[in-house]
Amino acid sequence: GGTLAQLVEQGYQVGIVDLTDGEPTPGCPDPETRLAEAAEAARILGVHRETLDFPNRRLFDGFDVRVALATVFRRFRPRIVIGLRGTTPMASPDHQQAATIIDAAVFYARLSKWDETFAGLPVHHIQQQAWYSLAFSSLDPPADPGRFVVDISSTLEIKLEAIRAYQTQFPPAKDRVFRLVESQARFLGTIAGFQAGELLSSARPLGVKNLVETLCPPPDESK
Repeated sequence: GGTLAQLVEQGYQVGIVDLTDGEPTPGCPDPETRLAEAAEAARILGVHRETLDFPNRRLFDGFDVRVALATVFRRFRPRIVIGLRGTTPMASPDHQQAATIIDAAVFYARLSKWDETFAGLPVHHIQQQAWYSLAFSSLDPPADPGRFVVDISSTLEIKLEAIRAYQTQFPPAKDRVFRLVESQARFLGTIAGFQAGELLSSARPLGVKNLVETLCPPPDESK
């Protein structure tokens, strides 16, 4: 959320694709309430949001969901896709299924000779893919080629506000979630020299053109 809000601040068009509406789930009276919460979170972040109609709790990688997501990619033609990475033990297995679906849809989006499957939408090559891990309880960072921390110092509060939009999922009894999210962001930011950060990983190592500017950026006078 912090990274998405930062991209919006920088002038980029940003979208979120939900594979399910998240229902049924404990604490929420109906799907309409959950969709309203998702819409409010999107408004706070400043992003466009699409919700596909695949079932929560029964989300499995398969051809139909791969094509549905790849169709969204062909319609909106993103340069970067940020997906989920890894398992979330003791949490929803849908997360790992979603990670596989996203990876496959990135590939499907660029395949030619498939006009009938994608209703004639042109192929789209996504330039780069990145991943975000939901495994907050793990001490091990994701083992991907290129790990990096995004500076979300200016958008941490927006991230937290967007999470609070899900009032049915994060009532006052779950206030520990906000402490966990904020403390992790502060920790990652401190390591990277920011006030707050989010850890992402890329499909390949990030290249450096100017070693000095990369390793020794000028100080942010606003901090």
